[in-house]
Amino acid sequence: MQNKSSLTATEEQTDINISPLIDMVFILLIFFIVTTVFVEEPGVEVNKPRAVSIENLEKNSILIAITSNARIVYGGKDIGIGGVRAIVRRLTQKDAMPVILQIDENAPGSLVVRAIDEAKLAGATKVSLSALRL
Repeated sequence: MQNKSSLTATEEQTDINISPLIDMVFILLIFFIVTTVFVEEPGVEVNKPRAVSIENLEKNSILIAITSNARIVYGGKDIGIGGVRAIVRRLTQKDAMPVILQIDENAPGSLVVRAIDEAKLAGATKVSLSALRL
């Protein structure tokens, strides 16, 4: 009886070629990197008000935060009310993206209205307010 682990002279040891597998993994990696949507967070925490009527918004959008102490923040930087129009105009030049305002529940109402106006004047097709689901 022959030992199964030993090879006879007529048998050859075969190797598995894994180079196509490596190529496939790299192609999938590149595909997922290219198709990923990157959303830039505003960079501050806001206490969002709660709402009953709420809908899910698009992932590719412009997020601007308005804090309780009347700061307007985009990408971790304080842009002020004057920066809203410039940011929205620059980011919507190529593609129309909605603007989502993450508003603290204690933010001044007049500042919220001015931010909505600035976003619409910059060419935003849709301006939404962010809230927490009840």
